[in-house]
Amino acid sequence: MFNTMLEALRIVVVAPDLDIADQDDAHALQQAERSRSLRIALLESGFNLVAVLPADTYLQERLGQLQADLIILDAESDARDALEHVVVATRNARRPIVMFTNDDDTSNARAAVAAGVSAYIVAGLSPHRIRPILNVAMARFEHEQALRAELADAKTELLDLSTELKNRRIIERAKGLLMQRQGLSEPVAYEKLRKTAMDKNLKIIDVAQRMLDVAELLG
Repeated sequence: MFNTMLEALRIVVVAPDLDIADQDDAHALQQAERSRSLRIALLESGFNLVAVLPADTYLQERLGQLQADLIILDAESDARDALEHVVVATRNARRPIVMFTNDDDTSNARAAVAAGVSAYIVAGLSPHRIRPILNVAMARFEHEQALRAELADAKTELLDLSTELKNRRIIERAKGLLMQRQGLSEPVAYEKLRKTAMDKNLKIIDVAQRMLDVAELLG
């Protein structure tokens, strides 16, 4: 999905309301102007801006309904709270997150990247910067997704190997029990396990485990 052209991606901006109650609040007015400039720049650059949403408890549901491909978080004074909402909202359906802010605190930047932000941009609202920023964010997100997939595959492979080794030990113990108690050779003991499994429509491992459980119960 993320190898498509940027213009085709469904972009959602998460930002505070542009309506400022206190017109004397210079900081709030400045932040609202930043947010307005970002939206205008996205539209003028030809991007598919499908919605502007607040960072609230309904964000996850709305992102799913809008089928958002990329999230742009525009936050400053309440950046941590807004970021937390976005991270929670994308936890089960990861999406690239680009964060625009005037907060140049390096600890906040590190925390944002650790939380899953693909790009943390300080004072980067110049229209000509938006496209390369989004390109880099998409590339980084795709790379991280590929690494996650490789890690998941590796964990699955290790789990499969561990399960296979465990099953082999159980079957070997069950064969040994048959050999000891019924005086069977190893091939005959295995064949008896296999035939029992077929007759009962079970897996050999299940028959072997049941046999060991009964033996342990009876002593």
